[in-house]
Amino acid sequence: MALIVLLLIPTAVAACCLAVSRRAAGILTVIGAALVLILATRLTGRVLGGGPRVALDGWLSSDPLSVLILLLVAFVGFVAALFSIGYVDRRHGAPVAAKDGYYPLYNLFLLSMLAVPILANIALVWISVALTTLASAFLVAYEDTPEALEAAWKYVVLTTLGAVIALLGVVFLYWGMKLAGGGPFTWAGLLAAAPKMPPTVLWMGFILVLVGFGTKAGLAPMHTWLPDAHSQAPASICALLSGVETTTALYAVLRLFPVLTNAGQTEAQAWFLVFGLVSTGAAALLLVYVRDFKRMFAFSTVEHMGIIMVAIGLGGQAHFGAAYQIAAHALVKSFCFFAAGAVVLTLGTQEIASVRGLIRSSPPAGMALLLGGLAIAGAPPFAVFMSEFAILKAGLAGGHYLAVGLLALFVVVAFCAMMRHVNRMVFGQAGPAPVVGDLPASCVVALVLSAIPVILFGVYLPSGLDRLFTAAAAVLGGAP
Repeated sequence: MALIVLLLIPTAVAACCLAVSRRAAGILTVIGAALVLILATRLTGRVLGGGPRVALDGWLSSDPLSVLILLLVAFVGFVAALFSIGYVDRRHGAPVAAKDGYYPLYNLFLLSMLAVPILANIALVWISVALTTLASAFLVAYEDTPEALEAAWKYVVLTTLGAVIALLGVVFLYWGMKLAGGGPFTWAGLLAAAPKMPPTVLWMGFILVLVGFGTKAGLAPMHTWLPDAHSQAPASICALLSGVETTTALYAVLRLFPVLTNAGQTEAQAWFLVFGLVSTGAAALLLVYVRDFKRMFAFSTVEHMGIIMVAIGLGGQAHFGAAYQIAAHALVKSFCFFAAGAVVLTLGTQEIASVRGLIRSSPPAGMALLLGGLAIAGAPPFAVFMSEFAILKAGLAGGHYLAVGLLALFVVVAFCAMMRHVNRMVFGQAGPAPVVGDLPASCVVALVLSAIPVILFGVYLPSGLDRLFTAAAAVLGGAP
């Protein structure tokens, strides 16, 4: 029942938002997102305590990996909804009766992301991933500037092309299942049928899905839409795009790793390692010369998607690090974009060169940007450092010295590049940009709420989360 209600809530809220003012729509969205978070948390506990859950005769399902993604989408969706109230009103005025499409589209975007991890049928998963683009494209262009419109078009064209390629991959996977004797076209059904599927058909399906959904996830070299979209979308939407939308697309790729290994295709590890290292290395170099701090965090997303891919390719205990990294990135990156939004609201710019001495001109925004920069760059004792350390440790234990050495090099380069920019913005001595306004109350509350897991999960991992990461890692390794 909870699986059904999770999808009904944002659907109902989206419909209600069409009939009320933007301010009322914002409040309804926050309430709806809070209910979704509560249900997702309860469902996670039930899955960990009693195993996978199914609904609608198997059309909806949840296991530890899917509820991990679901929980992250729900949390970031709630905090981003709260941040939206003050951010959108400050940037676009605060009408009492006027209606626009922000909150209806926001809820449809949230709905499409919630659907990806709990839909059992792979074809429906593809539809949901495609719908995330349709629901969010207008939000990317919400600022209604030439740059925003161009970014939205680029986003639509490239991710739609990726969706077409992924669709061909889904067709190959379905064909392979039929050749293997049929069965339900679900992740579990595909896993069971994998040993009997023709290797060529299985590999064609995997490669097409990897390229197609990898485009949406921001893997290099298919990542070029991502920095443009993230630099132009409202900060609250960037938190969703970067924190969880990329993860939901990557989720569909990760689901194929145990399918390949169950079919005896150990070469899958090399594919994940290569794509992961290429993404991490490309992002590290791009971070050196970035000039826009929202683009900086966007390139960081490319880096972290690559790190997750490398962790999957390393196998074994690195899968625990992959699950930890998925959660750490979603939580920290969403906070980073809230911090970026706070700087935009405070100074009215997102150019790195125009922001100096932020800790003096606006201490709240400066502290948020510094915390976000340190956390996402991988400084100890934050969660990203712990997840990356777990991945590197597992890789060394498994004898993957070259891959671990390259990953460590790229991570260090990315860390130095990012902290160079953050240090100049926060502590620089050049004349700071004039403060154009204080932060709205809802933005402050959202920053505080999102900062709690950023700080906490690096020094203390609750037993429930440790069990969730362990169970998700088992799913990545092929456990039913």
